[in-house]
Amino acid sequence: MKKTVYSRDSMDIAGLINWIKSLDGDIAAHRIIQAREAQYAGWPQIEPALAEALRRRGVSNLYSHQSKAVELGTARRDFVIVTPTASGKTLCYNIPVLNAIIKSPSSRAIYLFPTKALSQDQLAELHNLIDDMKLDVRTHTYDGDTPGDVRTKVRKSGHIVITNPDMLHTGILPHHTKWKDLFENLKYIVIDELHTYKGIYGSHLAMILRRLLRICEFYGSKPSFICCSATIANPRALASELVGRDVELVSLNGAPSGEKHIIFFNPPVVNEPLGIRESSLMASARIAIKAVSNGIRTIVFSRSRINVELLLKYIQNAAAPHAIPRERIAGYRGGYLPNERRAIEHGLRDGKIHCVVSTNALELGIDIGSLELAILHGYPGSIASAWQQMGRTGRRADGGISAAVMVASSLQIDQFLSVNPSYFFGASPEHARINPSNPYIQVGHIKCSSFELPFFEGEKFGQEDITEALDYLARHNVLHNTEGRYFWQEDSYPAASLSLRSATSENFVIHDITDAAHPAVIGQMDRRTAPTLIFPQAIYFHAGEAYQVHELDHEEMRCYVKKVDVDYYTDGDSSARIEVLDEMETAENMGWGEVLLAIRPTIYKKIKLLTHENVGYGHIHLPEEQMHTTAFWINLPEALPGRELADGEKIESLHALVNLLKSVAPLFLMCDRGDIIVKGHERDPHFRVPTLFVADNVPGGIGLSEELFDLGKSLFSSCLDAVSNCKCKWGCPACIGATVYDHGEKQAVKELLAKITKKLGK
Repeated sequence: MKKTVYSRDSMDIAGLINWIKSLDGDIAAHRIIQAREAQYAGWPQIEPALAEALRRRGVSNLYSHQSKAVELGTARRDFVIVTPTASGKTLCYNIPVLNAIIKSPSSRAIYLFPTKALSQDQLAELHNLIDDMKLDVRTHTYDGDTPGDVRTKVRKSGHIVITNPDMLHTGILPHHTKWKDLFENLKYIVIDELHTYKGIYGSHLAMILRRLLRICEFYGSKPSFICCSATIANPRALASELVGRDVELVSLNGAPSGEKHIIFFNPPVVNEPLGIRESSLMASARIAIKAVSNGIRTIVFSRSRINVELLLKYIQNAAAPHAIPRERIAGYRGGYLPNERRAIEHGLRDGKIHCVVSTNALELGIDIGSLELAILHGYPGSIASAWQQMGRTGRRADGGISAAVMVASSLQIDQFLSVNPSYFFGASPEHARINPSNPYIQVGHIKCSSFELPFFEGEKFGQEDITEALDYLARHNVLHNTEGRYFWQEDSYPAASLSLRSATSENFVIHDITDAAHPAVIGQMDRRTAPTLIFPQAIYFHAGEAYQVHELDHEEMRCYVKKVDVDYYTDGDSSARIEVLDEMETAENMGWGEVLLAIRPTIYKKIKLLTHENVGYGHIHLPEEQMHTTAFWINLPEALPGRELADGEKIESLHALVNLLKSVAPLFLMCDRGDIIVKGHERDPHFRVPTLFVADNVPGGIGLSEELFDLGKSLFSSCLDAVSNCKCKWGCPACIGATVYDHGEKQAVKELLAKITKKLGK
């Protein structure tokens, strides 16, 4: 499609790259990924009708990884394929599944995608291929948007059911008797975007798959798994943990790719003493406006819904002088109606939309056409996600140049990567961690599974002996044990109250009471994240509207809000207390084990929406929240580096190390910053020496702290590299945080890290 140019002074993507490099600010990195040729392999043995349909659609040869995947899939072997975006992973599961249905029309398959948008995209792809074959292969999506009459049709006659973990959890498994034909003939379970199933969400999916396989066994079927993932460090291990079986790995990519430029841009410093830089929001908007005004098709990613709306507004307003219609620039995020999202996706594919501003909702493999530029407003939280977002460009058939620009925000992790880009380009991608044995998650799914089918005494759940859990539920009258079988006996429907996004089912339900006569439920929030987001006087945003919290009912888990017209948002803070309960494993001066994590909300700030100025603060009066979880710890030298100042203030090397670790640890863990709590005790009550803790901010833990224990010295060596390579003199947001006193904190934390790494030895 010919590029539409709106400005007289037109530049192509190469010219834009040079313009970005000329901006005030720092080019922290400019890497060029060279173009590569395709690597082909022979066709495995598949049905002639399918092979001919693929050739008519331009698939005359299979890439080497596709050929290997199809070979494993048609042999009904469990495998995971890990290749970059736009490498044709869809064919790796569509070919084996369609081949099986052609050979045996009674065959069935379930496709699991993490988002509805991806489900719709894959449905369109499948329908096109099936129409080309002129075969009766009935393929349907089954999710919250599926009409009631269509749902009945899907249950009775669907060859391929495209759904998501949430719908499988609440809409299919509990009603398996209505899906008898599906479960009796289920041959394949496809799990796409495997890397998204980490942490709590991944742990829940592992339990859902145990429930699914238990039902399949009841109906006499033995489906095989086909998993697809972006590049992570442990794809085979993650897939095996999720499906409860050993899987094979396909990872040698044979797909071609065009030349791609990756730039890390750090906005210019506007306050030298404090290391404060220009707004990353405005810098991202400026680059996007330049691209759009020159007809360069662009996608902008931002981490929050608020920033998506702000960027969209800035870009649309700035595009007006270039005679670019506002509808050419669109936003995309959660909260938009399904028909709005479908229209935007279609507009991107057919070229009517030239720029889209999105949360990570468009990070996954949805077909959004050929884009030339991706702008990442801030580091998205994991290396895998960053590569996924950058991979949304460069899909043109002519293999032309594409670019991705990551604009660093003021967050410490962004500044860390700007100073140390080698941790992005040189380090292995992160491990995706799950903990299927988390007792809070496991017990919830045992309840759901017993509702679906009674358990026999001695029956395992996957590979786990759950006798203790079954007896516990029987003692509390949740299950009834009779004649060696455990039956569900409560009136409630267990799956409906079990959220897949939290370890426990305790969620605050948010009620809009603006119109007291007609209150309405507008959302919910899990108990873990609620204390610093919804508290009396907090500003809560939903679908672009601002609400103020008026009341919290902790007993009923309800939050009451009213609409307000304000130009600020609130940001709460909290203090943490960690108490060691059980030392599970120790080595040198490190350990890992069970802890009590207690969090108390303290204060909140009022921050202007556009300027991000701090315009006020207040105190949060809420009770302390406690949970049992797991933590990694390291005992530090009794004499911490530092010195007393003349006014009695002390240089805090431990506090600086806490700030530094908050940035470095997520790079290894593939987790969000909020998934861990980093805390330093100058004299810990348990160990009687200064101690640093990193705790999983999830009841029961999900394996993050255990991974840090395994990393050992490399974790602190990375911290030492980060602070040593920073160009600042005293300490800044790029290394030890924004709160510095210009009295030697940076040198003190370097001394502390040198002692730690020396003590850890090898």
